[in-house]
Amino acid sequence: MTVCPTAVPFGSLAADLHPNVGGKCASLGTMSQAGLPVPPGFAVTTQVFVDAKDASGSREQIAEVVDAELDRLAVVTQDALERVAARAREVVMTWEIPQEHVTVIRGMYADLCELSGVDDVPVAVRSSSTAEDSPDASFAGEHDTYLWVCGIDEVLDKIRRCWASLYTARAIMYRHERGYDHTRVDMAVAVQKMVRPRAAGVAFTLDPTNGDRSGICIDAAWGFGESVVSGDVTPDNFLVDKVMWTINRRTISPKTHAHQLTEIDGAPHPVVSRVPVPEDQVHVPSLTDEEILAIARLARAAEKHYGCPQDIEWAVDDDLPAGEDAVLLQARPETVWSKRHHAVGAKTDALASIVDTLLNPLYAKRGSQPA
Repeated sequence: MTVCPTAVPFGSLAADLHPNVGGKCASLGTMSQAGLPVPPGFAVTTQVFVDAKDASGSREQIAEVVDAELDRLAVVTQDALERVAARAREVVMTWEIPQEHVTVIRGMYADLCELSGVDDVPVAVRSSSTAEDSPDASFAGEHDTYLWVCGIDEVLDKIRRCWASLYTARAIMYRHERGYDHTRVDMAVAVQKMVRPRAAGVAFTLDPTNGDRSGICIDAAWGFGESVVSGDVTPDNFLVDKVMWTINRRTISPKTHAHQLTEIDGAPHPVVSRVPVPEDQVHVPSLTDEEILAIARLARAAEKHYGCPQDIEWAVDDDLPAGEDAVLLQARPETVWSKRHHAVGAKTDALASIVDTLLNPLYAKRGSQPA
């Protein structure tokens, strides 16, 4: 008998299950229930991961492959790390999802197809580790995401591949450097209806160049946001004032490539591929001013809900009407500037104090400073 459900829709994901669904799924559930525009989906809990690992009998084998192997190395080279990571992933990919969990996941996916009105609805299958997106660490980009996954068999396969991404070289080294125990980190998985983005990217509810909380900084590019998150494209950049809602900075970058849906001969459905951007779009802003402000307001709403600066992923969905097409795909605490306290004795003035109170009313009421 399992200690928690196999899977839970984002819209009914209770707070007491957050430890079992990882940072990404917990955030999607919280945003959905707060009324923010989040594409529907469900969380596959860590119970499925744990049961599959236990049934495989390979728990000790993972510890031997990762911890013992790293401990034996006098120097952790990239080649040695890649070998350790590849061996660990091979072990995880031998795990089978227990049949009772498969039955529930099939039902959840069928419900999502019915809700969307599409057979084999395309979904994003996203890793959601129990250590990621916490206030003291961000594993953004350390684990795998699979886009435009169609059909339950593909969904089940990608769930296992998300589990295996706990043991990529970068994820292993991230945990190793920060002292996380490799054997005590579990993986949940988010299965979320895909958007068809005209543009996508990230936004910070502060200026990441200097920590100034008076602005919302937006990075944007054509197509799927993976090009921005991975650093494959230099994105357009916009800075929006949180009080006046003016666009105070705009930098339009040449965007020569994008991650777009591509038809493949003989393939049953499109795949997301890196493709050249048409010449007439390379130097064109990827967002209109109305879209910039809509994304900024969504980011600010997420920040108000969570009560701390946020790092969000967003998209402009071509399948939704104009004015309603900006959606949130993820929100996590900002982990660099938000942990830095204001310098003691820093020069202040009346205007700065007023703006700080406007932007941080909760802290003003409590008589304390934001972290």
